Amino acid sequence: MDPILLGKGVTDDIAVTLLPRFGNRHGLVAGATGTGKTVTLMTLAEGFSHIGVPVFLADVKGDVAGLAVAGDGGDKLLQRAAAIGVADYAPGTSPTVFWDLYGKLGHPVRTTVSEMGPTLLARILELNDTQSGVLDIVFKLADDRGLLLLDLDDLRALLNLVAEERKDISTGYGLVSAQSVAAIQRSLLRLSQDGGEAFFGEPALELADLMRVNQDGRGVIGILAADKLILKPRLYSTFLLWLLSELFETLPEVGDLEKPKLVFIFDEAHLLFDDAPAALVQRIEQVVRLIRSKGVGVYFCSQFPDDVPSNILGQLGNRVQHALRAFTPRDQKAVRTAAETFVPNPKLDVTATLSQLGTGEALVSTLQDKGIPAPVQKTLIAPPRCRMGAITEAERAQVRAGSPVGGRYDTAINRESAAERLAQRAQKVVEQADAPKARTREQDDNQEGGFSQAIKDAIFGTKRRQGMIETMAKQTTRTVGTQLGNQIVRGLLGGIFGGKR
Repeated sequence: MDPILLGKGVTDDIAVTLLPRFGNRHGLVAGATGTGKTVTLMTLAEGFSHIGVPVFLADVKGDVAGLAVAGDGGDKLLQRAAAIGVADYAPGTSPTVFWDLYGKLGHPVRTTVSEMGPTLLARILELNDTQSGVLDIVFKLADDRGLLLLDLDDLRALLNLVAEERKDISTGYGLVSAQSVAAIQRSLLRLSQDGGEAFFGEPALELADLMRVNQDGRGVIGILAADKLILKPRLYSTFLLWLLSELFETLPEVGDLEKPKLVFIFDEAHLLFDDAPAALVQRIEQVVRLIRSKGVGVYFCSQFPDDVPSNILGQLGNRVQHALRAFTPRDQKAVRTAAETFVPNPKLDVTATLSQLGTGEALVSTLQDKGIPAPVQKTLIAPPRCRMGAITEAERAQVRAGSPVGGRYDTAINRESAAERLAQRAQKVVEQADAPKARTREQDDNQEGGFSQAIKDAIFGTKRRQGMIETMAKQTTRTVGTQLGNQIVRGLLGGIFGGKR
């Protein structure tokens, strides 16, 4: 299989290439801002795609999306390609799929709370050790009770359950304080306000959709829109770390292949390690070391080589170092670190060259036969065939319209999970609590109804017995009749007796 052309060595006037069979030995692209790192990443992604290797990378500044659109093929690019020896250089595109955690500039990327797990979720939420322990208990409780944690509503429902049953849960699982539960809930609120609500849910991302090859045998390049996501560094870095962990846990062992199954490019790599606890860095080191045998190559991109911990840096066999400006003690230390990581070349003063490199130039060392690093070369980086810049909304829409994953992820699904189950349970508890009250009211109504009927019967009577009104009426009639009769008799007698007088 043909090697991937990175550029032409200025030192020894040779082609500088990357052998596909060592593409899974990982790599580093470093350099100061504006020295050409992004162009190198695009050239690298095009090279892997051309030989049938899918690539996944983040678009931090919005210009990596240019991989989906052909370049302009200007005179400067043609001259540079001719100087490097690229005889067939012509503008071209790469098969591309756009992704976006917020679902605006690409297909939504989702995972479930369960798949994320308590460790990475605690990092996103910036929890301390005690709060992380409570989150562990929440996940364990969900497993024991068969409750699915799919989205943030499910997690909130579990936290409410833990708060309600805090004493019993503390006895069975470990101490849970109301303060810790409240702190986690506040962190969830911040995550939701930062847009994290859309990240958790279904349909969850299927790794197979990141490892596609098109009909022409070219690897599909997945581009994650990260211009807004990068403003939330914890969410950005934890998402990429989760994705890397999923690849590690899901893919089978394949050993060394003639080319990688996937190349994963981690831009702004320092965000992954900033303030990361030692246990998490150790986990990253383990994943990077072992994922090679699963056919995945990981390439870090950052400003300084020492942004990557030394234990991980030692596993990165392919190096591209752009210019470093030694203006500060920090910069000078980074220059020395970068110089020490390369295999020496007697024709090249690495330390002096690092601060003198121009834009589009780099010091390059890749693994060659038998996995031995080649001596470092001052290299003129080959130009990509795509556009080196942002694309328009119309061009993005056209690429999305031809996406091989279609609208599979564009509509969210909300199936029954912890939130719904706990809501149903709460409703049953309310209904059960209301049932005795309803029976009591019914009995009262029945008693009241019987008493009322008895009063009615007593007042108005029944077919077999006269009521009080009828009795009183008859008595009144008799009384009135008697009084009236007496008055008449008295009148008549009075008249008679008067007449006699």
